[in-house]
Formats: sequence, structure tokens, C-alpha cells
Amino acid sequence: QVQLVESGGGLVQPGGSLNLSCVASGDTLDIVAMAWYRQAPGKQRELVVGPSSGDKLNYADSVKGRFTISRDNAKKTMYLQMNSLKPEDTAVYYCHAIVGGAGDAVYYYWGQGTQVTVSS
Repeated sequence: QVQLVESGGGLVQPGGSLNLSCVASGDTLDIVAMAWYRQAPGKQRELVVGPSSGDKLNYADSVKGRFTISRDNAKKTMYLQMNSLKPEDTAVYYCHAIVGGAGDAVYYYWGQGTQVTVSS
């Protein structure tokens, strides 16, 4: 079992910045990869950036050059630095983890989400 807790969301003006955090607990040694997703009102959940396991990262075109993912393994924390925020970045942001289990088992975990609102 892995628990994920996001924080750092809030209300910010266009052009502003936020830094989201995702703290993992539980069987964190079994985490294979982590990612950030978001879901805007009335839209499907979409990948923002991932996976973050030291391998190549995949950023959504809409956030390239503005968002940066990072990890502090000692703190079991993943971050999402968001700069030059736009109103269309408004969404609930979710932390996601892929966890390996016995044999070929794979499990997927989500955090509860943190609201990001970009508005003047």
C-alpha cells in the first residue's frame, strides 16, 4: 500500500507560480514511477508530466517550458514547479504512483488532489 498526499495548490493570478508537493508513504520502495495528472471541470483527467523514475520524462505540450517535475527521494516527495500559469491551467492536480507487487503485479495509486485556480 502506498499513500499519496498533495499540497501547494491555491489561487494565483495569471503569470504567477505555484509549487505542488506530493508526499509518499507506505511501501515506497516498491514505487516504479510517479507522475502528475490534472482534471479541469467537465474534462477528462490528463497527464501533465510523467513518469518520474530517472528516465525520460513526458510533458504535455501545453505545459512544456513552464512546468518542471522533480523528486527528493530522501523526503519521499515529488514536486511540480509551475511557472507562467494561465487560466487554462485551472484544475485539480493529482499525484499518481505505479507500484510493483509480487510477480508481475502492478498497482496504481492516486492522491486526493489539490486545487489550482488561475484567475485575476
